Amino acid sequence: MAELMDYLQRVVDDDASDLFIIAGGPVSQKLDNQLVPIGKERVLPQESKELIAGLYARADRSMDYLGQKDDDFSFSVPGLARFRVNAYQQRGSLAAVVRVVPFSIPDWRELNIPQQVIDLSQVTHGMILVTGTAGSGKSTTQACIIDQINQNRSAHIITLEDPIEYLHRNQKSIVSQREIAIDTEDYLAALRACLRQAPDVILLGEMRDHETIHTAMSAAETGHLLLATLHTKGAKNTIDRIVGSFPSMEQEQIRSQLAMVLHTVVSQQLLPDVKGGMVPAYEIMRMTDAVSNLVRENKTHQLDNAIAGGRKDGMITMDQSILELFQAGQITLETAVTYADNPEQMKRRIGS
Repeated sequence: MAELMDYLQRVVDDDASDLFIIAGGPVSQKLDNQLVPIGKERVLPQESKELIAGLYARADRSMDYLGQKDDDFSFSVPGLARFRVNAYQQRGSLAAVVRVVPFSIPDWRELNIPQQVIDLSQVTHGMILVTGTAGSGKSTTQACIIDQINQNRSAHIITLEDPIEYLHRNQKSIVSQREIAIDTEDYLAALRACLRQAPDVILLGEMRDHETIHTAMSAAETGHLLLATLHTKGAKNTIDRIVGSFPSMEQEQIRSQLAMVLHTVVSQQLLPDVKGGMVPAYEIMRMTDAVSNLVRENKTHQLDNAIAGGRKDGMITMDQSILELFQAGQITLETAVTYADNPEQMKRRIGS
């Protein structure tokens, strides 16, 4: 059985995205969206425990945090990379998925992030939400926006993350990065505290409950720029999720507040491209007067049509984005249809 550092070195050398340590099979890596075993030896429960203990040692973190049956943390290996770890129990043994995070902030152009998403770095107040399923690249998109602010504006940026992924070095801005459960108790406590720390920009790793959402909206309302993520797909689902997290008697007020403070919702997913890699597709919803009215009046079922007709305002639907990727030769017809919100309509649009 190879040593932990051998595995970490291998995933970085192979440019893999994740390392999987799970008893019962070989240690594997995700390479070009495919799981590839590293070696042929099956990992026994004791061996997986030893490898995961090595991850905790690298992070200088107690394994007592695994008492809740799963744990998130990160660590750096000088000269190699940063690694984000989710350790958990499965079938009575320890397992871990290790995400590789480069030291440097990726170039947004190489990642095919649209200009209109990066231009959100010029926004000075309000709430910007980056949404999508797990593994869709939300953290990377946020990091690129924060990096642009850091390069071009004099601001105090506070990030609240669980765990910290990309490291931001002070450039034109000062960047304070706080890790949940290490630098602060939880998201809500950290968010309340950071409002007393003279922030200009707040990055909130995730909005998990209505108290955190309410505090985040209040921060955006009082002149701060707040970027946050939600595990939702599409602007409509995002609005419904936020409003639905509050008791029914508060929802009308929340819709009104959201209509005022929300600036943009970016929803993204990663699609397999023709070269064997991954390419992002985006839905972008801007809070124009028309969109704000739909949110305020609880007509979220009409948001998709508003986005489709809002190209002049910088909006784009997910299917429009996917169609453009197909027309540019970046994805196959099969991929375009598979990932489309409306597959039948996508077939007709491609056919025409």
